[in-house]
Amino acid sequence: MTIPPGASPQLYNEDLAPAEKRNWGAFSIFNVWTSDVHSLWGYYLAASLFLFCGSFVNFLLAIGIGSLVIFVLMHMVGLAGVRTGVPFPVLARASFGIWGANFPALVRAIVACFWYGAQTAAASGAIVALLIRNESILQFHQSSHMLGHSTLELICYVIVWGLQLLIIQNGMETVRKFQDWAGPAVWIMMLLLAVYLVVKSGGFSFNHTIPMDVLLEKTKDAGVPGTPGSFAALTAVAAIWVTYFSALYLNFCDFSRYCPSERSLTVGNLWGLPVNLILFSLVAGVTTIAAYNVYGEVLLYPDQISAKFDSIFLALLAALTFAVATLGINVVANFVSPAFDFANVFPKHIDFKRGGYIAALIALVLYPFAPWEGGAAHFVNMVGNTMGPIFGVMMVDYYLIRKGRVNVEALYREDGEFRFENGWHVNALIAAGIGIVFSSILPGLTSIMPSWWGVYGWFFGVAIAGVIYYALRSARAGKPLPA
Repeated sequence: MTIPPGASPQLYNEDLAPAEKRNWGAFSIFNVWTSDVHSLWGYYLAASLFLFCGSFVNFLLAIGIGSLVIFVLMHMVGLAGVRTGVPFPVLARASFGIWGANFPALVRAIVACFWYGAQTAAASGAIVALLIRNESILQFHQSSHMLGHSTLELICYVIVWGLQLLIIQNGMETVRKFQDWAGPAVWIMMLLLAVYLVVKSGGFSFNHTIPMDVLLEKTKDAGVPGTPGSFAALTAVAAIWVTYFSALYLNFCDFSRYCPSERSLTVGNLWGLPVNLILFSLVAGVTTIAAYNVYGEVLLYPDQISAKFDSIFLALLAALTFAVATLGINVVANFVSPAFDFANVFPKHIDFKRGGYIAALIALVLYPFAPWEGGAAHFVNMVGNTMGPIFGVMMVDYYLIRKGRVNVEALYREDGEFRFENGWHVNALIAAGIGIVFSSILPGLTSIMPSWWGVYGWFFGVAIAGVIYYALRSARAGKPLPA
């Protein structure tokens, strides 16, 4: 381990240091995305968005455009990670200041805790769906309740919650090994699920077989403008798909910093994002139509579908695979980030493991309230829009202000160039604060903004915060700053 010269113990520990061991090749980066996307929540969102499109062609068009946007945005963040070797909260010091970076770090950590709980609940739900095939367990599920849930749901949640902690015992290397087999395993199960339903339905056609009245009923309260298949609905689908990844736009450098080269990052991102996302969405659409043809109802959760299987073996295989998949995304997207984020606040006292344990504990406390229950689109927009302004500030700072060059050693110094105003960069905080008002607070808590605003809140947050930040930096310098 090489300690940056002049590093302050208040800003540095081994987990926050620039990465030295860089063994995350293209395959590992690819599996960051298979682990992130191939989950019950990822499938649920893709299947839900499918209903808004009105046809298969529309769905692939909207998802395809959204996936290309995701690739570009994620690659911007990833390159910063490869070039600097630092995790997200340390990179944020360049724009928010050495102490001000705790603000975006804590915002990202809190969002991760919400998603941690949501994904854990989804994984435990797959186990519950399997267990209640037994009549006696079903009776227990229906008759016994605790903390606003059935006792069976609570038990499964705590078990799955505890299993996730075992994965991270040896840090990021264990995360890499876990995701390298979990992601491909889920792909196999998703394909088996789709093939099983297509065969059971007697064949498949790309023609949309779900009646419009059913689509209208299923989508009426989702907050998405326009009727299924309309231009407004398709643009909203693409926007929601992009917003779904808003958390990882901030902290993808937590993973990309372990890449040995920019080329390995590019190859992994190319296969893992537009290619993988479009194929995964295709499978979700096929499965949704086939399930409707077989069971006569719209089933948006894969565990709902697998629970109807006649074969106990297939149901067991599906439940376990989906549970493992959801553990994968939780570790990748919702454990790694808060582990680094909480460590950034108190690096002398909190390391990677302790930071992750804090996030897991918060998710456990949130379970009785279950803030993630409800429509997929609503939840994605609620938690995602808060992070758009932070992303806007950081990318404007890194690419437009600093031209992709950051003094890494100064990120760990209390007296370096990133001290700004006593460790806080007021311009960044003002820009991000105004952006959050328009991306999350006004559309979420008032009726001032038009009803469709929340769907695009992340984009508005990025643009508003980014423009304000650049204007403030330029005004202070009297001209645009080169670095």
